[in-house]
Amino acid sequence: MGIKSFQGSRRMQQEVETSPIKVKDYMTTNLITFKPDQSIENVIEKLIKHRISGGPVVNDNQELIGIISEGDCIKQISESRYYNMPMDHRTIEQCMVKNVDTIDGNMNIFDAANKFLDSKRRRFPILEDGKLVGQISQKDILKAALKLKGHTWK
Repeated sequence: MGIKSFQGSRRMQQEVETSPIKVKDYMTTNLITFKPDQSIENVIEKLIKHRISGGPVVNDNQELIGIISEGDCIKQISESRYYNMPMDHRTIEQCMVKNVDTIDGNMNIFDAANKFLDSKRRRFPILEDGKLVGQISQKDILKAALKLKGHTWK
């Protein structure tokens, strides 16, 4: 007597084509950027007007030279008051973070999420051939996750 299987015939499972979701698919490309010679007051006005918490600082060739944030501006306000010195003469170049971490536009969105967790940063610029082409933020990662909801996490 042979063993009989009670399972019906199985259909061939179709392989779902999943390509890694890349940072460049979700990065912001229409960026508000700053120039190194702009005043801190001007930066503060732009941050408030555009409801952003910071942005890249670029030279005339669109090459990234730094990042300026709300925190950098608050530090300048605090020091200005403490030393009783007006901020008029302070430029972004004197206050920006110059050693900027970037992210590869071809990086998988989940690897980028881990980089955010490890670094505690709110945004990463994306460069292509040395030029600023975009920026990915924590919010962009959240948008990507919502879009992928219900799909395979690959």
